[in-house]
Amino acid sequence: MADSAQPRLAAQPGGTGRSTVLTSYDPRTGEAVGSYAVMHSGELTRAVRAARAAEKWWAELGFSTRKRWLLDWKRDIVRRSGELIDIVSAETGKPEADAAIEVMLAVENLDWAARNASRALGRRRLGSTWLSRNQLASVGYLPLGVVGVLGPWNNPVFTPMGSIAYAMAAGNAVVFKPHELTTGVGVWLADSWAGLAPNQPVLQAVTGDTATGAALCRAKVDKIAYAGSEAGAREVIALCAQTMTPVVVERGGKGCLVVHVDAKLDDAAAAAVFGAMANSGQNATGIHRAYVAESVYDRFLKLVVDQTRKLRPGADRKASYGPMTMESQIDLVRRQVRDAVASGGRTVVGGLDSIREPYIAPIVLAEVPEASIAVTGEGIGPVLIVNKVASMDDAAERINAVGSDVAVSVFTRDVHDIEAFAEQLRVGVVTINSATAHAGIPALPFGGVGEYGHGHSHGDQGLREFSRTLAIARKRYRAPVSLSTFDRHPRHLRLARTIFQVRHGRRA
Repeated sequence: MADSAQPRLAAQPGGTGRSTVLTSYDPRTGEAVGSYAVMHSGELTRAVRAARAAEKWWAELGFSTRKRWLLDWKRDIVRRSGELIDIVSAETGKPEADAAIEVMLAVENLDWAARNASRALGRRRLGSTWLSRNQLASVGYLPLGVVGVLGPWNNPVFTPMGSIAYAMAAGNAVVFKPHELTTGVGVWLADSWAGLAPNQPVLQAVTGDTATGAALCRAKVDKIAYAGSEAGAREVIALCAQTMTPVVVERGGKGCLVVHVDAKLDDAAAAAVFGAMANSGQNATGIHRAYVAESVYDRFLKLVVDQTRKLRPGADRKASYGPMTMESQIDLVRRQVRDAVASGGRTVVGGLDSIREPYIAPIVLAEVPEASIAVTGEGIGPVLIVNKVASMDDAAERINAVGSDVAVSVFTRDVHDIEAFAEQLRVGVVTINSATAHAGIPALPFGGVGEYGHGHSHGDQGLREFSRTLAIARKRYRAPVSLSTFDRHPRHLRLARTIFQVRHGRRA
């Protein structure tokens, strides 16, 4: 999902003093793991021009042939997945197991998009009314052309693949600008496609800094898909507005968990701890806050404490999770923990002394006031806030008041009425009795609400996000009652009005 700390795109892509080489580092050791060219606006223009030529070939192939190409690409990624996993681990600091899970989830989305594009986007017939019975109506979805993708650093394969795979399956060419911290991941993906179709750059990676991303926003592509921070999202929208380029935005937000009085507390606590601490808490749809019914609060908190104290960050294979990928996030966590305590919250596990750069040991905070920046700010880091609530309605009010939750997990045994509760929440995704399960369901659309989501990724909606609608109406025969002419007969109008009154004037 989207990160919460992608640096802002530079307002000007040019300027003096810019480096010509971008180096990525392993956050665990500080060791350089790759060097890449910093591309400028001229190189972006050439990349987009090449993409437009490739898109014509790609779009003309049709759904079935594109499906075969994409499945061949999928198989190549799987065969060489060890290489990709190593790069993800080196550039983000994730343990190998976490990097492997991310790659597997990305491949599942590629497979689903390839296999379902024809069904979701292919032309289909629509019904007509008695006034247009002689018309054959249909709707289909055509490629936009060239899609620019700006990827995040926290999930550098899974998140951008939610745009890349769906855009390509819909018939578009893609110009992918990976985050500067994880450039190697984007280059590997583009190279793997080039190995299959060296003369058809349907997928290209453009490398560089934030100004390179700004140049892509100005390059007059047909759509930009961005995943990242609030500041970055606003900058992308503003830049794209200059050329009227539509955007799909997956802004960094939060995820939270609600524990009802009848929940299986062991399962809920395990989900809360994993959702909060996995990937060093660097998942916008992970668990940042748990709202727990008063009657089970103390038992739930004890379970969370017991499980959290077993975790340990580090670089070795036995570590529970790795370092913070972006240094600036460490100061953000420090400020939020300090404010939570100053506002009246209490530390239950860890605290400020848990921050030992580049690692942060697990931190659990309890009874943190809702006005604290630990609750209202962009949450990223291995921190879990556990607050008690008087009722499910109280939980819903708190979630909606914060207004930055992207996904919510609800634990309860009463699964029959829970959908009514879910519909109270202003979020894009709700999971019941599991945490972050939606990430493993490619058919399930993902998107936020309001400022936290412009458009969707995944599912049929994700495919249509990168398509344009073409509606067609074809006359099949002469209408017995023709009104669309100045030569219409008066009795035709009388008959039409009679039918109209019969159809719509009576109570059903």
